[in-house]
Amino acid sequence: MKNRIFMYLFIFTLLIVVFQYVNAKNILDSSSDKIVTLKAQNAKYKDSISGLSQEVSDLSLFDLRYNQDSKDYFYNKNLDHETLIPFLQNELYKLNETEGEHPLIPYAASEGKKMQFNTIKMLNHRWIIADYSDGQFWGELLIQYFITSEKEVDFKVLDYLLHAQ
Repeated sequence: MKNRIFMYLFIFTLLIVVFQYVNAKNILDSSSDKIVTLKAQNAKYKDSISGLSQEVSDLSLFDLRYNQDSKDYFYNKNLDHETLIPFLQNELYKLNETEGEHPLIPYAASEGKKMQFNTIKMLNHRWIIADYSDGQFWGELLIQYFITSEKEVDFKVLDYLLHAQ
């Protein structure tokens, strides 16, 4: 009887060990597959990040916020470029509210509509690029700006275009 109990105990223990082995092998294989998949995703994401980093670098080339020479220019004039950027953008957006034709946009709007600035980007300490639209026609302006000694802004349109429909 004692031998039978040990035999059943041995068989039961052997079944538990086999079950544990198979279960651990399945977990290990699953984990290995996940690691391979995650490594492939990681490599893909690293490539995406490097591509996006290059794109951000290219886009920041013509941006007042990242142009040290322009920042130095404003520093030498005792102007804070951090407050100047919103100030200049607001000055241009205020021109959207003028009655009649827009003072800087050289094209007339469609009937019953008005040309207005949509996006304004400060290129450096002297130029701004802006896009405008009336909902039907759209275009872009290259604007030169000057800050007078009285801290006022004068805008001068250097070039403009209207996109074909």
